[in-house]
Amino acid sequence: MPYAWHDTAPEQDSGAVLHLWPNRSLPTQGFVWVIGLTAGFLALPLLAVLGTAALWGVLPFAALAVWALWAAIRRSYRGPSEMLQLSRQALILTRSDPGRADRVWRTDPYWVRLALHHNHPIESYLTLTNGQREIELAAFLSPEERVALHDDLQRRLLALR
Repeated sequence: MPYAWHDTAPEQDSGAVLHLWPNRSLPTQGFVWVIGLTAGFLALPLLAVLGTAALWGVLPFAALAVWALWAAIRRSYRGPSEMLQLSRQALILTRSDPGRADRVWRTDPYWVRLALHHNHPIESYLTLTNGQREIELAAFLSPEERVALHDDLQRRLLALR
């Protein structure tokens, strides 16, 4: 699941923190393998020109290819993310988008209602509302993941009341 709860110590009574991120088809361990295998396979033809002047003509292009792949994959990891801090005192939702300042919504968790809209153009549209403002939550997740998140978050909100 592209979200994770981190419970804090019970003696602090500071609740839990939810981190949400878009689904990434290549995890960090896979990233290391892709870069390693690419560098290895690009090095094989270089063995034929090892010790010649031709190596210096081909080596920069091989290094540039590995660097470009590394930069492209790392850039794809810089997607949107959300962090929801949930405690008895406050619910704080922080949305981070690349190239934008973080947007923060703070409210009392007692008044927050969670809604899963099925008659919306977006399937399983998930929102939080405090009666004054409605905030979209986890727009980058799949409909099935939003339903699972709704059930999980609903349980946690009810436990706070």
